[in-house]
This record gives sequence, structure tokens and C-alpha cells, in this order.
Amino acid sequence: MATTLRRRLPPDNRHVEVPHREDSAAEQSTSHVHIVERGPRKSKRRFTFIFLLGGLCGLLAAGFMASSNDLLEFPEFGELSVDSLLDVLPAGLVKDVKDLVQGERDITDAYDSFSVGLKVRAEGLDAHHPIVMVPGVISTGLESWGTANISRPYFRKRLWGSWTMMKALVLDKENWKQHIMLDRQTGLDPPLVKLRSAQGFDATDFFITGYWIWNKIFENLATIGYDPTTSYTAAYDWRLSYPNLEIRDRYFTRLKSHIETALVSEGRKVVLASHSMGSQVVFYFFHWVQSDLGGRGGQDWVETHIESWINISGCMLGAVKDVTAVLSGEMRDTAQLNAAAIYGLEKFLSKEERAELFRAMPGISSMLPMGGNAVWGDLNWAPDDQPGQNMSYGSFLNFRAGANWTTPATNLTIDDSLEFLFNSTEDWYHNQVKKAYSHGVAHTKAEVEANENDPSKWINPLETRLPLAPSLKIYCFYGVGKPTERSYYYRPPDQPSATSLKVMIDVGFTEGKVDHGVIMGEGDGTVNLLSSGYMCNKGWHMKRYNPAGTQVTVVEMQHEPERFNPRGGPKTADHVDILGRETLNEMILRVAAGKGDTIRDHVVSNIRDYAAKVKVYDDEEAADGSS
Repeated sequence: MATTLRRRLPPDNRHVEVPHREDSAAEQSTSHVHIVERGPRKSKRRFTFIFLLGGLCGLLAAGFMASSNDLLEFPEFGELSVDSLLDVLPAGLVKDVKDLVQGERDITDAYDSFSVGLKVRAEGLDAHHPIVMVPGVISTGLESWGTANISRPYFRKRLWGSWTMMKALVLDKENWKQHIMLDRQTGLDPPLVKLRSAQGFDATDFFITGYWIWNKIFENLATIGYDPTTSYTAAYDWRLSYPNLEIRDRYFTRLKSHIETALVSEGRKVVLASHSMGSQVVFYFFHWVQSDLGGRGGQDWVETHIESWINISGCMLGAVKDVTAVLSGEMRDTAQLNAAAIYGLEKFLSKEERAELFRAMPGISSMLPMGGNAVWGDLNWAPDDQPGQNMSYGSFLNFRAGANWTTPATNLTIDDSLEFLFNSTEDWYHNQVKKAYSHGVAHTKAEVEANENDPSKWINPLETRLPLAPSLKIYCFYGVGKPTERSYYYRPPDQPSATSLKVMIDVGFTEGKVDHGVIMGEGDGTVNLLSSGYMCNKGWHMKRYNPAGTQVTVVEMQHEPERFNPRGGPKTADHVDILGRETLNEMILRVAAGKGDTIRDHVVSNIRDYAAKVKVYDDEEAADGSS
């Protein structure tokens, strides 16, 4: 396999029309990039990125917990190093970790990581617009700046996104939880604890050693001339609600200041590139920066300062797996673990603890699904239902009949599920979520304009509009073709008095399309296709959501992973691994280099058919009685 890995990997199978070097500037401006990709290639590869803490802990706990209690009693492990930690872990688990890291190194050696940058540089493209990158949830490291006794051992060490985190999880779990969870009442720092986002390129290049996140993009940007003076990573503490990002960290104030400085110093407008939750952060920022309730930049601030917004795998309407994470501390990653792994995970970090952690990170709840039943369907219908499907995706939380279970009495839609979530969780949780976020639909222009003065609506593109920036260009780049959880089967706990959870995934139910209580739909493995694709293909073509007529370009990328590549290779479309995809990197470079107008729409999924069925209508349709 080593020999195979070290061959030069071919670029994406696409046709790119570019001008010859001797062509005039006028001719170059009219050249277009046409992306033509093949259908999905069959592969037995199954590699799941750790989306949230439960999945990460599952990998660690699968073989470790059988001896964890004894290990924790030994004082000599107080100065445990990474090497000694690996010494005490089961050999199989250590091998898996080493294989992952070594696999990453092999892939790095297998082909030139700078090849995309070298290709476009040979065409004459170079650094043009300053670029600001806004990362997604989970991928930014969090480090301790507290000086109280409980924090001193971790001063300036990462308690999220490092081997220090792994060590703390194993040997100092309660203290780690105390650091990672925000105060329940305020949503800010708990007493004696001060955790902050890491800054600079180091904040997001790698999650842990060997697991890259933004590093491929950094390499290719550097190849065409970018450096820290013309590029910037706007890392943030993803645990915080969006209002608290400004209250505690002045995040949006600092982002506004950096963009304004970049415009003055470089003389060109800025390109924003965001990934996943970072796209929600950018959309919220657009409202904050222009509002008198926020940055007071005025309605023309975005038009003056922002050239383009590259929206990568944006969960613009949330992700359904976010509901299950905060409802019961579960998702597909935990539900489909084998029995030994589930046992280890529950002994180490139970469902109750995981749900408690997720709820105490209000930023994660920003990704609860938006649009309600109009977008996600009802008990009998959903826009993405498939022909011959015997049960609608709109029936989101399902309960098997005849199993002597009494609560809830019926299956639940998305609207019902959010209501059930808020009714079955603590007051502090649903008070914080409802105060910070809104999940509805504004059906008229008047509602949309009124919502510009309500910060709780700023996260929701179905309740607010794009900025009044006619020259702004939006690029929606996202993956398709990877099964993504869409609905679930749930059941009450066996011993309700022994747990604080009202329900849990029915992991014992596997039948037809139901696998361990999880039903899969379309998306990129994390974000559902309706979320990543609806606004780009339909919503932002409605006048009330896009009154300035901002141009929106959509490029979907089919998931075509390489069989022996642990991260899928240069044609993956996985939610996180797509950041290393050659096609995506090339398009980012073209936009940054001022050649974004050479990129054309490329839609391979059925998103436009699904979007047409969504029960959100433009003003003309509503006037005709379509609603």
C-alpha cells in the first residue's frame, strides 16, 4: 500500500477552461471554470469524523474503560506524558490512533500539498483580495488562561483540540468538565475558570497532531502569495452563544476592525471564507455590523468592505443531529458503536453527561434546525422524501408501537421535537437558546424588515435578509452524496427514575432503512442537504431574502473517497475533509485572486426539486394563494 500511496494523485476529473498566458486581460476576464465530475465511485471505505464530543470519547473509551478506575487511583500517573498515556492504553486502540496519524503522514508524502496553488500560480493568479477565514464548530482549539488552583496545571494548554485534552479526559475528567462547560445561568465563564479560543493560524490548522483541518487551504493560499499580512483566521469560542461572543470576547467588534484595517492597508475589499457553523457566524455578523444595535456600520458597510463570501458546507438551516445531541447526548456516531464501545463510553462519559455538556455550550444549539415543518416536513410529507419511501422524513422522532411505551404518545415532527426538547430540559437551557436564537419563517417582506431590529433573528436566513450589497458575491460550495442522519427512532429509558433523560435513541431497532435507530438521508455526512443547499438554490432567489439581488453561485461536489485514504483523498466531500479537496481549494484561490467570476453553477443533487417543494413561498406566490 505504501507504494500506491506514494504515487502522485491525479487532480479531480474535471475540465477547466483557462486562457493561454498570451491572452489579453479582456479575454481572461471572460474565461470560465466548468467543473465536470463523474458519478460516485463505489467504495467500502467507512471513516466517520468525530463531529461532537460523544464520538471522540467513544474512540477513546472503546477499549480503555475496563481498567480506567484502577489507573486513576495510581498517583504516579500525575505527570503522565503523551508517551506514557499511549503505554497504558490497550494495544488495539494505540494501533488505531497510530494508524490514523501515520496515514495522514503517508498522504502528506504521497502528493504535493501545494499542487493546487502551483497550478493556479502558473496561470498567472496571485494574492489579490485580503482573505479572512472563519472556522466551524469543534475545529478551533480552546486553551486555559485561568490562574486559580484548578487551572494552573493547564495554563495556556489546550483543553480542546490537543493531546492535553485527551490526558485531562482520562485522568482529570471532572476538572476538565468544569473547564469546558459554561456557566448555566449566564452562558459565560464559570467561577475560577477562563477558557479562550486559540488565535492565529495555529488555532485551526490541525485538530490534534496529524489531523489537519484548514492546513491544506493555508498551504495553497501561501503558494500564490498570501501570508499573515493578507490573510487572517478569525477563530472564536464556539461554545458561546452569538450574543455572548460579543459580550465576553468582543469578537464581532474585532472582526469588523480587522476587515476595515485590511481594506485600508491593501486597498481592496475583503473575501470572507467560512466553514460549517462559521457560515452562520458570518451571516449573524452581516446583521450585527450594520445595525445600530450592534456595530453601527450602516446599511452600506458590507457593500463597502466585503468583495465575496465563500460559504463552505454552511449549515444555514441547522443540522438535525444537533437535536439528538442536546436531547439525549447521542447521534449516529454513538448509536452505531459496537457493544464494547457503548459499554466503555457509558462508563466513562454517560448519555446524561454528554447531554449536559452539549447543553452547557449554547453555541452548539445555534445549529438546531430552522424553518420548522415548512422546511423539514410533517408526519406524512417532507420535500426530500424519495419515491416508494414507506415513512416520511418529516416524522423526525419516531416511537415503535406496541412496545408498552407511553411517552411521547405520537411521533414528532421537527416543530414538535423542538417543543419536546425545551419542555424536557432545564429552564436555564431553553431560556438561553430562546433568547439567542429563532427557528421560524418570515413569510412577508414586512416581517423580514422588522426582524432586522431583533438580534435573536439574525442567525436565521428564513427570518432575515442578506445585506443591501448588490456587488457582493456569494459562493456556496458544499458536498453531497454521503449518507447523513435525517430522522430517528427513540424510546423511553428502561429505568426512568435512574436517569434525567426523558428518551434515548432506540439503538436496538434495526430494520429496513433503520440502522440502530437512525434513518439516513442526503448531505455531506454531517449537514443535511436541505440545510446546506436550500438558501443557496432557492431562498436567496426570493426578493424579500435578497432585496439587493446579490449574486449567488452554487457548486456541489460529489463524495468520491479513495479506498485507502483515511481522509478520503482529493475528491472527498465529507463535511470536514472537504477542506482538503483539490476542487474546493482551487475555487477558493480563484475567488481570492479576483477570478471568482470564472466559476459557474454546478448542481448534481436533487436540491432544486426539493427546494421547490419546501413550503416557503415568495411574496408573489403567497399573493396567488400558494401558501
